[in-house]
Amino acid sequence: MNFSFKVPHNLVIVFSIIICAAVLTWVIPGGKYDRKTVEVNGVERSVIVNGSFHYVESQPQTWQIFSAFYKGFINMSHIIVFILMVGGAFWIMNDTKAIDVGIFSFLGFTKRIERFRLVRLLGANNIIITFIMLIFSLFGALFGMSEETIAFSVIFVPLAISMGYDSLVGIALCYFAAHIGFAGAILNPFTVGIAQGLASVPLFTGIEYRTLCWIVITAVGILFVLWYASRIRKNPRKSIMYEADEYWRQKGSSLTGEIAYHTPRAAWFTALATGIVLILFAVYFPVTRIDMGLMKFQAPLLPVMAVLFLIFSYVTLRKSIHFFVLNVLAFTMIFLVIGVLGYEWYIMEIAALFLGMGLVTGFSAAKKPGEVARLFVEGVRDIVPASLVVGFAGGIIAVLTDGQIIDTVLYSMSGALEGSGKMPALGLMYFFQSALNLVITSGSAKAALTIPIMAELSDLAGLTRQATIMAFQFGAGFTDMIAPTSGVLMGVLGMARIPYARWLKWVMPILLILIALGLLLLIPTVTMKLSGF
Repeated sequence: MNFSFKVPHNLVIVFSIIICAAVLTWVIPGGKYDRKTVEVNGVERSVIVNGSFHYVESQPQTWQIFSAFYKGFINMSHIIVFILMVGGAFWIMNDTKAIDVGIFSFLGFTKRIERFRLVRLLGANNIIITFIMLIFSLFGALFGMSEETIAFSVIFVPLAISMGYDSLVGIALCYFAAHIGFAGAILNPFTVGIAQGLASVPLFTGIEYRTLCWIVITAVGILFVLWYASRIRKNPRKSIMYEADEYWRQKGSSLTGEIAYHTPRAAWFTALATGIVLILFAVYFPVTRIDMGLMKFQAPLLPVMAVLFLIFSYVTLRKSIHFFVLNVLAFTMIFLVIGVLGYEWYIMEIAALFLGMGLVTGFSAAKKPGEVARLFVEGVRDIVPASLVVGFAGGIIAVLTDGQIIDTVLYSMSGALEGSGKMPALGLMYFFQSALNLVITSGSAKAALTIPIMAELSDLAGLTRQATIMAFQFGAGFTDMIAPTSGVLMGVLGMARIPYARWLKWVMPILLILIALGLLLLIPTVTMKLSGF
């Protein structure tokens, strides 16, 4: 008898986890730490008071598993709205066929550069994959790129498939790369910065060894993706996403030769109006201050970008509306980076940026407001399943929080660290942070929760606080890539139409390697004298 296993729907998987979380609230007693507000790197944060743990009346969850969905949607509302706005904006852009033209042009570029002997030897696609992953890993290491990868997944998944790969490679180029950089953080203010502030360690010290760790972790991650990509390109049917990726193959099946290259008059007016808006912003913000760890500088970034936008708009409009739309997309990504680094943009500002991108592309294609609105609604409708999964994932956290068992788990694990040797204690900290990250995916929130305790425990164990912070940052990065409570992960998978179970199957081998590698990289923090440690 043949048995076939069908991958459960993402909502089924998440609901099952919610039930398991509810069961735990019946087994684990309720507990609480007292909390206080402290200022860390100029920002007020709520942190636990060490030694304040006390048991409280248990709150077993039953019917609350259903109300948890409501709370999950409320807690994850920022990511849900972001996904809907990005989905709607890109649907408008896709209607212009600009991305099709961009992919076609990109593939032509890869063929042209293959005439160089060195490129043929290394492989044009291998060079491209390595370059893109290096950039995103660096973004993760320097400023903690995470939520932003949701938008990039819409670009890289169809690109990867057009190159002969699958949607998993597309996600690896942005999401996976950003998170290995996040784990090997060099200056990430959301993990390293907050943790060092809470542990009373000089800000961003130990950068030399952190940089080495980032290089090693990134190299291993890229090599794995290159190996997998090569395997899939040789035989696409080996991909566990081959059937599911039919959606993307059909979406990109339109022939570029059928596209009418033209530039409507509306595109010129839209470009001019957009340029005027950018000039006004440049006048209001003539200088941008970039403050990224140890890197601090000021530059007239917005004025320069406004001028460049007008120049490139003129050049691209002379070719076709499609290239102008690609120009808008490119500058959207540039402004995203500038906004995050220079103006502390987060979800709301980035969502507004993509909405603006959608409107500019729609009006430049000479579409009426009603047509733009219709396309936006269609895009939102298409991406609703991904938004639902994110909301359901938030329900897991709601059940664990309302059940009052998170602090109890933290107290129990911290007690297990007492009396152990240096390396065992550090290893336990690392695995504890990795496990806790499956529940609390926010690096800053987890730092505020655990570092006040772990810093003092490291003193008792004879460890440097810097070593403890390294264990925290590795734990805050690696298991983030499988956490069912992560709105970012669920959003990315939803945008790429990748079932959670299939993502787990793909990522687990490299994840286990990275976790083991993280443990090895912690050994020198105990056995060697490292700068800043």
